[in-house]
Amino acid sequence: MLFGKHNSKKALILKMGGAVFLTVFLGVSLWFGWIAAHPYPPLPEALDALKSDEHVTVEQKRVPLALFNSYYYVFKPKQMKPTTGFIFYPGGLVDPRSYAPPLHEIAAKGYLAILVSMPFDLAPFGPSRANRILPLYSDIERWAIGGHSVGGAYACKYAKDFTRKVKGVVIWASYPSKRFRLDDTDLKVVSIYATNNPNCNADEIDANKPFLPADTVYVEIKGGNHTQFGYYDTSPDPVQPGDGIAEISREKQQVQIIQATLELLEKF
Repeated sequence: MLFGKHNSKKALILKMGGAVFLTVFLGVSLWFGWIAAHPYPPLPEALDALKSDEHVTVEQKRVPLALFNSYYYVFKPKQMKPTTGFIFYPGGLVDPRSYAPPLHEIAAKGYLAILVSMPFDLAPFGPSRANRILPLYSDIERWAIGGHSVGGAYACKYAKDFTRKVKGVVIWASYPSKRFRLDDTDLKVVSIYATNNPNCNADEIDANKPFLPADTVYVEIKGGNHTQFGYYDTSPDPVQPGDGIAEISREKQQVQIIQATLELLEKF
């Protein structure tokens, strides 16, 4: 009889534990579903940059064997056959199409540029997604990887984990953590940051310099902010939460971002 009561209590505990687990699982699933459905949307300029023109062909393709936002965009120059490729990880909770304008401009200069979507629009859920794409472009002799914000940090993670697959890293408004450090590699790196970005200011850039190669190039954009590294809509707010107000236009900031990125790609 006592044995039966013990089993009944055990069954009740297991049932309650299962209910709690199910509730938590459903809650987390709904939360991820909500954020995946509410990324910062692209501005009209970004959608325009997804169209092919006389200089660049733009195609949307599927990431092989990938789940959740399993697509990417290929920007390919029309006037030449590229041998260097640049693959880009978007910022967190930002629709990847928001980075089409700079990727389009980079392709127009003779590079294959690839804009990757991420599961739930968060690079931590797809840090090695580049591995599913790079082998599809056997004509590309060398690759650089880059990203904005959390996408930049996880581009560093990819470069650390697969150093032999890339030659360079482009970091926009971000820096590697100690876990993703690249100072023990011979990778070429450029770190581009803006002065009006409280979440990635000069002090943080300096504090994380030990985690990057000694010859890393640092490019400071005076008057720029975090939001203007892409073309995404933060309305009704002028910027993302925690960001500073820019003192230069998005277009002027983008010119500097693109130029610094091209200077790294030209090293190959």
